[in-house]
Amino acid sequence: MAEKHRTMDQTSNILKQRRDKAKLLEESGVKLYSNSFKSPVPISDILPLGEDLAAESFEENGNTYRIAGRIMSMRKFGKAAFFHMQDETGRLQIYAKRDLLGDENFKIFKKWDIGDIVGINGRLFKTKTGELSIEASKMQMITKSMRPLPEKFHGLTDVETRYRQRYVDLMVNPEVRETFKIRMDVIRLIREFLTNRCFLEVETPMMQAVPGGATAKPFKTHHKALGIDLYLRIAPELYLKRLLVGGFEKVFEINRNFRNEGLSTRHNPEFTMLEFYQAYATYHDLMDLTEEMISWLAHEITGTMDLMYQGQPVNLAPPWKRYTMDEALIEVGGIDKQTLQDDSAIMQLAKDRGIELQPEAGPGKAKTELFELLVEEKLVNPTFVTSYPTEVSPLARRNEDDPNVTDRFELFITGREIANAFSELNDPAEQFKRFEQQIAERGDDDEVHPELDHDYIRALEYGMPSAAGEGIGIDRLVMLLTDSPSIRDVILFPHLKPEAGM
Repeated sequence: MAEKHRTMDQTSNILKQRRDKAKLLEESGVKLYSNSFKSPVPISDILPLGEDLAAESFEENGNTYRIAGRIMSMRKFGKAAFFHMQDETGRLQIYAKRDLLGDENFKIFKKWDIGDIVGINGRLFKTKTGELSIEASKMQMITKSMRPLPEKFHGLTDVETRYRQRYVDLMVNPEVRETFKIRMDVIRLIREFLTNRCFLEVETPMMQAVPGGATAKPFKTHHKALGIDLYLRIAPELYLKRLLVGGFEKVFEINRNFRNEGLSTRHNPEFTMLEFYQAYATYHDLMDLTEEMISWLAHEITGTMDLMYQGQPVNLAPPWKRYTMDEALIEVGGIDKQTLQDDSAIMQLAKDRGIELQPEAGPGKAKTELFELLVEEKLVNPTFVTSYPTEVSPLARRNEDDPNVTDRFELFITGREIANAFSELNDPAEQFKRFEQQIAERGDDDEVHPELDHDYIRALEYGMPSAAGEGIGIDRLVMLLTDSPSIRDVILFPHLKPEAGM
């Protein structure tokens, strides 16, 4: 606690010093928040120009370069100073000397601080040590920073502070910026992959009158003009399938979903999903498509299909392992086949393993819970698990040979579910029964009353073609491709408890 108070006192003193400097700068006629510095050159465009430049020499053509960025470090020597500037593309050293800038301008410069955003004009040269630099001939304050950046050698290392003050995290940790550039590349490449295969990108409502497409608890709001409660979507699934009814045959949406549930290294209340649907396809077709897309994506992003995730080697090269759930429970979970085929025995095994089942739960639910307990975390390399029990798959098509299971798969990598897909149930009468069962199992909820989506049933009654659909967790996929241990590492502004004192 004493250390915390010392830190707060130090910050308070620095804030006062900076405000005092800002006042002096304003009194000298300096605009602290200027908007007149235009068209700077990206630092990344300048860095290659120094490859053939010898130490202690200037660029022969004598060009003047104009750059803007944030001061990240500073060394002052009386009549001269070196400092590093950083823009979105890189860092470059600046050399400032009184003889070239003039006494008054150099006096103003000495009131600049680490963190200030500034503009520089000057010639390119290399120092004695061979570091590419710009000798400043003109300097301009663009934005005065009133708060200090994290201490030079330690950076911003406190995890919660990094998530809460992501803007500072991005400033001082280049690897964090790289993670989010990769995230944007992942989304761009997914769009490219699907549009090249004639999928149409669409938009569906984020506020829905009936929460559907999954069993999670939604966030609830109220629309005054309509006089109705609305829910932030937990999934876009039922609207995307309405589009199949309407005649679109290949659709996808990269969407934000919201689930009013707990937070963990794998879960955030607001998260990003890819969902796509294809008419006249089965879940087998989507397994092939998913294997092709993710392995291609990994190679595009990392240059290889052999990754390391938190110290574990992961091989994404096709073909990927495929198990039915029963096969996975036997081969990976160690459950004998006889127990698996005996409903009462599998229910008892679940209870013996400490799994709490609701009174209405059956053997399909028991199997699924045992799978999560005994198998999931062991599936490190990409593995498709198929034939999920009908009991836990309210929107999936029953298997024609075994009605106790559905034509569904989930994809697991590094012990985490990455994708969920199935051949779609398009029989309106059967879907109505499944919805009723799902509502009965959910039970009473004081905040969100379970409601059957009658309009979706009506849409199915017009006829939806045979189809398959899939959801892929973008956040978890980015975690894999960037070797990030927590979902908060790949979401720019993750949800956190309110900050004390704010």
